Amino acid sequence: MLRQLKEAETLFEQTEDKDIKELAREEILRLRRQVDLSQPENQRNAIIEVRSGSGGDEAELFAAELLRMYQRYSEQQGWKIELVDESNNSIGGVKSATMLVKSPRAYAALRFEGGVHRVQRVPKTEKSGRIHTSAASVVVMPEAEDVDVHINPGDLRIDVYHSSGAGGQSVNTTDSAVRITHIPTGIVIACQDERSQLKNKTKAMAVLRSKLWEAARAEQNQDIGDTRRAMIKSGDRSDKIRTYNFPQSRVTDHRINKSWHNIERIMDGAIEQIVESLQEANLGFAEAEKN
Repeated sequence: MLRQLKEAETLFEQTEDKDIKELAREEILRLRRQVDLSQPENQRNAIIEVRSGSGGDEAELFAAELLRMYQRYSEQQGWKIELVDESNNSIGGVKSATMLVKSPRAYAALRFEGGVHRVQRVPKTEKSGRIHTSAASVVVMPEAEDVDVHINPGDLRIDVYHSSGAGGQSVNTTDSAVRITHIPTGIVIACQDERSQLKNKTKAMAVLRSKLWEAARAEQNQDIGDTRRAMIKSGDRSDKIRTYNFPQSRVTDHRINKSWHNIERIMDGAIEQIVESLQEANLGFAEAEKN
């Protein structure tokens, strides 16, 4: 495969024929994608964290819409999703949420969603009709496997408590919710999605394992650490990778300087074109190279 890739790249660089150049480009993309997807971490489930940033209630409503967008996209791909933890406000917004997407293609597809997402629109709570700008941050991690990281049971503090719904209302009268604290690192993972304490513990451990694995990789590779910090940043509106402009029905990804319209469909999970464009850019063919 690598030999074929090298031949296609040489042909792309040397030919002056536009038709042959386009065929070579398509072959390069196909082969680069195969090489990329053959990497072990790109064949894993994905863990998605969504957190509201600056903007108050509107930021939390936007975070809820982003979470739903990823849920709908995953459903459309035929992937299984599991909500690990969700903290809501009283009007349907999300303060923070963690979701596991189960598919060998999930992380490869969603890895470029990490970063600060900005929304521009008139909030439902705005009476004067002014456009507001709010933000939410997204982090995407590959799910770690048992063999990736060893967790000493003695390093864990496990607390159980009653699950609660939006606005703090109780939805479970038993201590099924689980909060796991990894004492050496201070990482805290909570899960209250399931009625079973065992299932909640299993989900929380999966997220903890992935976070510890990612932290270990970051220690070995500073670039990975920089990438995660770039994803999280401050949640401020200025630290944006993408803008969702509702008045103009436009979504713009600032990393590749490309826009898509029909924002309602996009928010309903139709992000396939965005995903593919980011993958192409990552494989070495930005949009500008097509022209």
